[in-house]
Amino acid sequence: MYPNDGFRELDRQECLRLMAKVPVGRVVFTRQALPAVLPVNFRVDADGAVLLCTSAASDLVRAVDGAVVAFEADEIDSARFSGWSVVVTGPAAVITDPAEHERLARTGPRSWAPSPWEVFVRIEPDLVTGRELVAGHSRYGLDP
Repeated sequence: MYPNDGFRELDRQECLRLMAKVPVGRVVFTRQALPAVLPVNFRVDADGAVLLCTSAASDLVRAVDGAVVAFEADEIDSARFSGWSVVVTGPAAVITDPAEHERLARTGPRSWAPSPWEVFVRIEPDLVTGRELVAGHSRYGLDP
């Protein structure tokens, strides 16, 4: 980002606060040595971790458990040429601790595609970055 290019860098806390406002994001991972992106519903935990709930038998679980992934969420206002985008990068893991699983069964995200064998996946927020497009203005003073 360059000064006056229309983008504003977001700090970590602002990124996590904005992410908590939207229900759907995209998890980015590697599948058979190729990049893959899946839209998922999620929740941001109190410590900033991204939580997913999905089928234990899903390809997503096999691909992300123990891997470093990226997770992106955004909100766009196309009428105003504005919005924000946040990316969380860190290791993903299936939650195996029974107490943590029980807590998330009560308070965590609910899968929009329920399965009889659901698991929770936690993405640690090692790197959190974001930016906001401010009302479509560029450093050149031109509006789209």
